[in-house]
Amino acid sequence: MALPCLPPFDTMQPTYHPTNSHHVLPAIPEESWQVYSSAQDSEGRCVCTVVAPQQSMCSRDARTKQLRQLLEKVQNMTQSIQVLDQRTQRDLQYVEKMEVQLRGLETKFRQVEENHKQNIAKQYKAIKTKMDEIRPLIPVLEEYKADAKLVLQFKEEVQELTSVLNELQEEMGAYDYEELHNRVSNLEERLRACMQKLACGKLTGISEPITIKTSGSRFGSWMTDPLAPEGDTRVWYMDGYHNNRFVREYRSMQDFMTSDNFTSHRLPHPWSGTGQVVYNGSIYFNKFQSHVIIKFDFRTSSISKSRQLDYAGFNNAYHYAWGGHSDIDLMVDEGGLWAVYATNQNAGNIVLSKLNPNTLQIVKSWTTNHPKRSAGESFMICGTLYVTNGYSGGTKVYYAYSTNSSTYEYIDIAFQNKYSHISMLDYNPRDRALYAWNNGHQVLYNVTLFHVIRSEEL
Repeated sequence: MALPCLPPFDTMQPTYHPTNSHHVLPAIPEESWQVYSSAQDSEGRCVCTVVAPQQSMCSRDARTKQLRQLLEKVQNMTQSIQVLDQRTQRDLQYVEKMEVQLRGLETKFRQVEENHKQNIAKQYKAIKTKMDEIRPLIPVLEEYKADAKLVLQFKEEVQELTSVLNELQEEMGAYDYEELHNRVSNLEERLRACMQKLACGKLTGISEPITIKTSGSRFGSWMTDPLAPEGDTRVWYMDGYHNNRFVREYRSMQDFMTSDNFTSHRLPHPWSGTGQVVYNGSIYFNKFQSHVIIKFDFRTSSISKSRQLDYAGFNNAYHYAWGGHSDIDLMVDEGGLWAVYATNQNAGNIVLSKLNPNTLQIVKSWTTNHPKRSAGESFMICGTLYVTNGYSGGTKVYYAYSTNSSTYEYIDIAFQNKYSHISMLDYNPRDRALYAWNNGHQVLYNVTLFHVIRSEEL
């Protein structure tokens, strides 16, 4: 079913309420699946808000029920696509009307430029100003056209899925449990891929900071698990950037904000830098004075995997601008686990690698042209690496590298550095927020994502 867009976070008063100020998504794909987006376009209109119902585990005694639930997912997605279709058609009609006027005005403007000596200066200036105002509508029109084509493709995909589901219901007796389960899982993956395209977007804004707590030293990291079960709001806290191996676990965000009640976990090795991340019940960190990445399982209190990140600089060889052994930065976005580092082979420029969270093997790597030592901090959103131009004083996000297109661009997104020293900055895809450690202050930022569906994303 479709939900109304929430108001942008940065329009709210800068106060934090742990029970309702996060956009919380159930995030373990095996147990539940929900995609929730409340992005807005440049005109303030809702782009998409999509919710897919929770999935139940397939069992031998509930095959029909599982298929019915999956069919309901398809129906819900159909409703979401219908909403997107109505929005696209409405806006497309508006923009097409504007196109005729815009083309005519562009011709007139060209004539004015050619004969400007014969026209009154005031009239020329007024027409030029008007042209500058409406010129951006041309690329918007092209994006809406792409939207309309993609909606038709989504409709065809849903119809095909519905047809396959009906065939499965008729052929229930012809398949054993394992084969049926595999076919259902494949269908869900196809639905998941469609929904992810409706959920991700390009970073267009960062809200004012919300100070959650003031504690610890100048450097450190704090986070929540983006794949934690629904209702699990535990906070993980790591003070310092080297020669420390104790991780604090707070039972909830409320406990973290208002008390010093915590459980302490002792890691088998000290960590290096502030690039740790908690993901699906484990903490991933860079072992001190090495290029070894360790996965430590909190449930078993043991190392479940460790692996060298080949050629990665360490021990302050290629740190962020602020130093602090920040050579290897681990992070998570909607697509999974990433490592940001630099190598001699890439002349000290940033290398971005997608990691398998179970084996820690590199799935794929991208080399950028951005020097690691010149970066203040960086974070991943929807497969794009965003880099700040510094860590102290005036700061902005000014560089973005897209792994989807293997291209980069220079951008200009304001980022308020309230306490003048950022030593950790990470995105949480469940909360749709940036977590920051700013000079002994634990801070949150909401992000604004703009999403235009493109046919080439399929």
